[in-house]
Amino acid sequence: MDDITKKKLSVDACRIRMAVIEGTYNAKSGHPGGSLSIADILAYLYFDKMNIDPARPDMPDRDRLVLSKGHAAPALYGALAYRGFFPVEDIKTLRKPDSYLQGHPNMNLIPGVDMSTGSLGQGISAACGMALGSKYKGDAFKVYTILGDGEIEEGEVWEAAMFAGNKGLDCLTAFIDYNGLQIDGTVEEVDSPEPIADKFRAFNWNVIEIDGHDFEQIEDAVNRADALKGPTAIVCKTVKGKGVSFMENSVGWHGKAPNEEEYNTAMAELNAQLAALEA
Repeated sequence: MDDITKKKLSVDACRIRMAVIEGTYNAKSGHPGGSLSIADILAYLYFDKMNIDPARPDMPDRDRLVLSKGHAAPALYGALAYRGFFPVEDIKTLRKPDSYLQGHPNMNLIPGVDMSTGSLGQGISAACGMALGSKYKGDAFKVYTILGDGEIEEGEVWEAAMFAGNKGLDCLTAFIDYNGLQIDGTVEEVDSPEPIADKFRAFNWNVIEIDGHDFEQIEDAVNRADALKGPTAIVCKTVKGKGVSFMENSVGWHGKAPNEEEYNTAMAELNAQLAALEA
């Protein structure tokens, strides 16, 4: 990946993070921590990798993304808005009673959302179904899904993993957002999903472990997944709250919105990052 592309994707990721803060602040609720941690993954997929068209959000041969950790919707909305699926200004309506941008993605209301998610563990199952359909059509499109490390404590995740491995779903790639924190504490304290990589391998998945904030590593992992037989799990080491200093590695920001002072501080930091990138 050249420096120009990396810089562009860094700008895209920063804007996604600004959308997370903007949305959760205006909603007075939401999940900023785990949304900020996946901004780089979403930036790469939506602004560099995926075959999508905002003018034709339902085109049959588009690549699909299922946000299995549906509570991280503010990040997905940021990616979709800046990619042109709906107005960026609508981010401020997050979770409002009359808004189409609710706390979890709704495929019936939001252009660009491929699956309604929210009940943890179910998204990857839907992604498996999409990938099976793609396989029957001769791998007509790629299917990506993003799961949380707390989410993979759910049994349904491993049923889906077993299915994908047995069916040889080459077009399926799962990103595991391994930020080490979930709503009640560290994943180790709550119900450790380790050994994550070994578990996926046991279900006949390819496994690649990367820094989930490094665009070169993300690109290399996705390209490797494209060339491999069978589904691929990309285990991404990330930082919860990435990009906002006082939110980073803090479990308290899993499901809490910033107040006005915190909003101003966070946006000042992100605006400074954006200015430096665009200089």
